[in-house]
Amino acid sequence: MGEGQKASVIQQFRQHQSDTGSPPVQVALLTNRINSLSKHLQTHQKDCHSREGLLKMVSERRRLLEYLQRHDEPTYRKLLSALSLRK
Repeated sequence: MGEGQKASVIQQFRQHQSDTGSPPVQVALLTNRINSLSKHLQTHQKDCHSREGLLKMVSERRRLLEYLQRHDEPTYRKLLSALSLRK
């Protein structure tokens, strides 16, 4: 993920002007990285180190989504639909 792509994701999901690390932003960035790594693993099936990193990212995203669901249900639902995640 390039710097410009990361900045556009942050700008799309931030909650205020200087927001760079709120849970919705973190989930969006993780989703972007997960999607690109999934494409990589489709062509490089034996890349076990990248697969391990992918699993760690997926579990981190799951924990952040659970936190959002507990603390801010409307933002959680909006984020799921914006990122096309199913839950």
